[in-house]
Amino acid sequence: MFSPSILNHAKILLENARREGYRIATAESCTGGLIAGALTAIPGSSDVIDRGFIVYSNQAKTDLLGVPQELIAEYGAVSEEVACAMAEGARSNSGVELAVSCTGIAGPGGGSAEKPVGLVHIAAARAEQTTLHLQCHFGDIGRDEIRLRSVEEALKLLLQIL
Repeated sequence: MFSPSILNHAKILLENARREGYRIATAESCTGGLIAGALTAIPGSSDVIDRGFIVYSNQAKTDLLGVPQELIAEYGAVSEEVACAMAEGARSNSGVELAVSCTGIAGPGGGSAEKPVGLVHIAAARAEQTTLHLQCHFGDIGRDEIRLRSVEEALKLLLQIL
């Protein structure tokens, strides 16, 4: 299911987090658990992966991660602000050292001129550091491809913050 590149990033991330004694949580909307799936595809990941939040609805983002409804109303669920709040909420609500979030428009519908299909916001949070954000414009390349590219970029962003 996952490409060799995704699995390689996941393996390196797990090795580095393990060496530092860090645990990871994910907060996923458009990827629907694929980031956690890529990480847990690596044998022995259970000592690093703590939990994953699948927060597809706006209410779930608020209920499970503490993303303020006002933030979603002002910027939209697919935004830098919400992606950062999701990552920070996943980290603080689970007590882990690292968290990653992903929110976007995987299509085939749901896009607009301002927020087209293929727009994805990814954020990585680490205790006592500035949350990193990545905005991706994958284009309308198909739902599966957008989701898999989002997974790979999320793993790379976690490696960067680690």
